[in-house]
Amino acid sequence: MPERQIRLLGDPVLKTVSDPILTVDDRVRGLVTDLLDSVRLPGRAGVAASQIGVNLRAFSYNVDGEVGYILNPSIVELSGEPELVDEGCLSVPGLWYPTKRYPFARVVGTDLEGETVELSGTGVMAQALQHETDHLDGLLYLDRLDKENRRAAMREVRESAWF
Repeated sequence: MPERQIRLLGDPVLKTVSDPILTVDDRVRGLVTDLLDSVRLPGRAGVAASQIGVNLRAFSYNVDGEVGYILNPSIVELSGEPELVDEGCLSVPGLWYPTKRYPFARVVGTDLEGETVELSGTGVMAQALQHETDHLDGLLYLDRLDKENRRAAMREVRESAWF
């Protein structure tokens, strides 16, 4: 199955808090398949359901050769001193800005069978867990930028061919 089109900044679904998944049915199983297909493309560390137009709490990840998904994720631990890391987003193509992220993150959610899933990591994995969970909470990484970088990013967005 081909990957789903990524929604871009300006699409209201990206600023909407995602609904929890209450029942695993064929629609949710199809969503997981679409998320996994979409995240396997080169250069993708994660894809949130909202990025493919689905307002449900789920995301897929592809970090260091590990590909997977999680339903109803919640961040349960962030640790270390937040540091600036270069961050981009498929929904804001071509822009990279220093974003404060914790060096360690842990999320807990479930899989399609309702079993508990715990994901944690440092580096790119910690960044991806925070970034994708932000999407499910209606946030883009641009919302976390300091005032100066946010102003520059929004200028760059307005001047971009895709906006």
